Amino acid sequence: MRVALAVVLAVLVVAGAATVPMLLRDGSGPVALMGPANGADSTSTDRGVREYDVGDKSHTSDEVDYPQSPPVGGQHDPEWEECGVYERPLREENVVHALEHGTVWITYQSNLSGVDVAALADILPDEGILSPYDDQDAPVVITVWGRQLSLDGVNADRLNGFVDDFGHGETAPEPMASCHGGVEEYDDGEPA
Repeated sequence: MRVALAVVLAVLVVAGAATVPMLLRDGSGPVALMGPANGADSTSTDRGVREYDVGDKSHTSDEVDYPQSPPVGGQHDPEWEECGVYERPLREENVVHALEHGTVWITYQSNLSGVDVAALADILPDEGILSPYDDQDAPVVITVWGRQLSLDGVNADRLNGFVDDFGHGETAPEPMASCHGGVEEYDDGEPA
């Protein structure tokens, strides 16, 4: 009788261990390998966040040809971009260094309305950069190191959810660093 009771109890423990995480799951875990996305293998979650395996994170003063648009990580300039809101495109290599520090980068196509850009600025965390970026497929894209979410427009719930999930440097190689203290310049080298 004791052996049978122990077996039943063991089965219940194993079943509970498998079932409870599924019940508590918030939908942020990966569900399927989606294959190449913007030139790199990625995993997509059921909430639309793409997860990228970022390899080389070395410093270079050269221009980098990133496989994603906007980039999610990789080689980058020795100087990072300062946190803040920018009205013109930024040099990718400086922003990627800021991403390495745990920065959130929100980009938008330049035809987005001023009201929507202001809404994005309101959502931007202190450790964040907001800038136009026309070479992206979606009107709004939010990026951290190795993670990216594309949106058809300003969706405060999805943007805030992304910041809650990834906006504290969780995916970054240097999560306790900051974008504060960086350079402030546009992609054409002009100071911001």
